[in-house]
Amino acid sequence: MKYCPECASVLELRRIDGVERTACVSTGCSFVHWCNPVPVVAALVQYQGKIILARNSQWPDGMFSLVTGYLERNETPDEAVVREVKEELGLDSKVKDFIGCYSLHEKNQIILAHWIVARGELKTGNEIAEIKLLSREELKLWQFGRFALTSVIAKQWLEKTTPNNGFQAHRR
Repeated sequence: MKYCPECASVLELRRIDGVERTACVSTGCSFVHWCNPVPVVAALVQYQGKIILARNSQWPDGMFSLVTGYLERNETPDEAVVREVKEELGLDSKVKDFIGCYSLHEKNQIILAHWIVARGELKTGNEIAEIKLLSREELKLWQFGRFALTSVIAKQWLEKTTPNNGFQAHRR
């Protein structure tokens, strides 16, 4: 961003609250671009007793991750993750449990990961090039490569669930 969205003056880097931020140079304007993290939902999708990993059409062969998408205006994280699963996989789904909240500093995102149980006919859209259906044991061994955060989310889900009865959550 080069220009102020409020007064169209030039923006410059300034130290505000101990952090370098882009701010308006105009004395009559107080605009600061805070550059706060963007909320993104991630779905660990359970489908027909397996876990779906997806490869985005822009990624190289062999690179798979969870279904993800941006949280949209007036949408709860639960609504967003169900919408993303429908858009990207064509499946109806229900949030089974919240896995956790994670910072992805490289992309300035906050990831809200959910365990989703899906049903219906699997139909990928333009965004997904291919999918993998993995058993719980295959997921444990999957190498996520540069998607280290996906590996963390999968590991926490595996620790939180048991293999019996469709991956029931542990009772505490």
